[in-house]
This record gives sequence, structure tokens and C-alpha cells, in this order.
Amino acid sequence: MTVQVKQATQNQVPSEFELLQRTKDLVPMLRKQAASVEESGTVPAQTIKAFRDAGLLRILQPKRWGGYGMSPLVFYKVLMEIGRGCPSSAWNLFVLGLHPWFFGLLDPKAGDEVWANDQNALVASSLAPFGQAKKVDGGWTLSGTWKFSSGCDHASGGTLLGARRMDDSGRMLDHLVFHVLPPDYEIVDDWHVVGLAGTGSKSIKVTEAFVPDYRVCSLIDYRGSDDPAYRYPLYQIFQGAVSAVIVGMAFGMIDIFIEQMTPRRNVFSEGSAAANPYVMERLGNAVLLVRSARARILQVMEESSFHVGNGDLVPLEDRVKHLLELTRCGRDCLDATLMLWKKLGGRAIWLDNPAQLWMRAMLVAANHISQNEDDPAGFLGGYLLGQGVPPFVFDLPQV
Repeated sequence: MTVQVKQATQNQVPSEFELLQRTKDLVPMLRKQAASVEESGTVPAQTIKAFRDAGLLRILQPKRWGGYGMSPLVFYKVLMEIGRGCPSSAWNLFVLGLHPWFFGLLDPKAGDEVWANDQNALVASSLAPFGQAKKVDGGWTLSGTWKFSSGCDHASGGTLLGARRMDDSGRMLDHLVFHVLPPDYEIVDDWHVVGLAGTGSKSIKVTEAFVPDYRVCSLIDYRGSDDPAYRYPLYQIFQGAVSAVIVGMAFGMIDIFIEQMTPRRNVFSEGSAAANPYVMERLGNAVLLVRSARARILQVMEESSFHVGNGDLVPLEDRVKHLLELTRCGRDCLDATLMLWKKLGGRAIWLDNPAQLWMRAMLVAANHISQNEDDPAGFLGGYLLGQGVPPFVFDLPQV
């Protein structure tokens, strides 16, 4: 099925500055409702509409289907701001706003199915290879249960699910991503967690669903697209988005610390707590950690964009470095958040204090698989020492 969809014209596409200003304007509203989002276990439909009305969900959507087709860097900058308002809402924006980028890699028929009748349709995911896929004529049959599908309640355009492709002997050949449309999956309400509870990251259950070949792509095989906006490594775009939203959440904790510490008086001595040299030192070093994480994300995109803009793929030497630089953001932002949490003292433990919500959210976000910096550090060290890189991380193994 080929469907002609009206493209966004240049006049309809806002500038990066406009998008960032719209994002900043949303932060006070998000901050006000952050606690209720956490308690309800889901981001309200009104918030998703606010994101849509601001154009934030179209940044990475290909122009063919009414999106802006902008650089992922614009989306990252938006995430770095929106995280200041509500961690769970920001996480939903990251997930639901990122997935349109995948359709720049898929056969256009996949995007036609999602956006032919509704250019506002959203797509959820769970990319870990929890599923079982079997090749059949014209496509695949897919079964399994996938956890961590953030924002799935808002995703009328289906979900992206991961599974390993295996040969007859049980040897892994690839890590594939399958786009499954409703009603071929079931949402399982099992999201009961310590932080980011408002993301509604429920499980997805699929039983023998048929997925045509044009709705399948490799998470690992790096070929890119003719369109520069979709020529980056898929894993880099995904992990960069996770890191960007975590940076935004860490900036939110900095905001809270400044608000609460500025008027505070010392408990056991005269004077303002803000004049305490240890309070100032903690804040300064926390800001350094978060800004350094932000700078790394921007540097990764600058280096990648140099190659992409010249019509090339990002070379392996850069990709190995970039993986570590992105995954380390979670640890640095968690360290910064913990530093400030500790210095806020006993008042930070009360449930009506937003500091505890941000602290719990950061604990969960920094545990995301994309923020495991230990393995990428070993990958980079091994690569620089001439040991090569492990298979199924940066490329498919050579056969």
C-alpha cells in the first residue's frame, strides 16, 4: 500500500530556538504536576497533547509523514530542558518522540501504515531481545513478553519490539527490531517501581503475531539512510536520547537544590546555609558533572555530524569512543544528584519534597541498560590495544 501524505512545508517547521522556547514554557506546568504523575502511574493525555501542540513529537518524524525531519541534536536539547519539569513526563517524551526516527530506516510502507490516517500517531517500544522470532514466507512470526514499554498507553501507532535472529543451530545472527501494530499485542499492567513510576512502562505480550519484512530492521547492522537525518548509528541515537533526558533530570535536581538552599538558615550556627563553603562546593561540582555530561553528548553529535554531513557513515573508531562517552552520562548525573540530595539533609526525605522524587527517578534512570559504562570502557580499552571489538555491539560479525 502506497499512501501520499502531505509533507510539512518549510514555513510549518519551527526553528530550533522556537522549539526550545516552547519547551521551557512547559517546564513550570510539568513541575507542578510531577508528584501527581508519579502517583497515578501514567503521564496524562493532556501532557502528551501539550508536547504535540508544541511540535516536540514531530522533531524526528520524517517529512514524508508530516514531521520536521530535524537533526537528533535538536531533540536532545529539548530533552535536556524538559527533564527539569517532570522526570516521568520527560521520559515519555524521549521514548515517544524518538521512535519516529526509526521509520527513517524502515521501508516507507511501515510509516504509511502508521501515519496514513493520523500524523499524530505515536509508537512505543521495548527493544531488548526478549522475543522469539521465526522467519516465515513474507515476514516473521513473533512471540514473547517485553518489559519496560514506556508510554505504551499513548501509542496508537503500535510498538517496536526486539528479538534475536538465530540460525538452525542456535547461533545468533542479528538483533532485530519488529514494528507490531495493534491489536497484535496486549499491554500488561505490571509497572510497580521505586522511581519513574509515572512513565507507565508496562509490559507488552505478543502471541504468534505476523510481522511483514518491511516492518523489520536490524538494531546492529549499520547502513544508514540517504537522508542525513537518518544516517547516524541507531544505537547512538537511542542512547544519546536516554543520556539527554537524564541530563535534563539532573538539571532539575540542581534547580530544586538552589530553590531550597537559597533561603535556608544554618541549624547549628548563625548565618545562611547558602554561604556555607561546603554547600557551595557541592553545588559547583554537581553543576560541573552535569554540564560535562551535556558537553559530551553535544561533542558526540558534532563529531558524528561531520561524517554524516559529508555523506559518510560514522567510522568505528569514533563509534567505540562515543558509546562510552554517552553511557557515562548516567553515572555522572547520578553522582551529582546524590551529592545534592545528601547536602539537603533530613528535609529531603519528605514525600512532599520534590527532591526525593527526582532522586528516585535518577536512581532508576541511571540503571537503564544504555547507561552501563563498564562494558563500553572495556570495549574502548580493548580496541585501542588492538584487541578489536566484540560482535553484535557496533556491527554484525563478518562472515
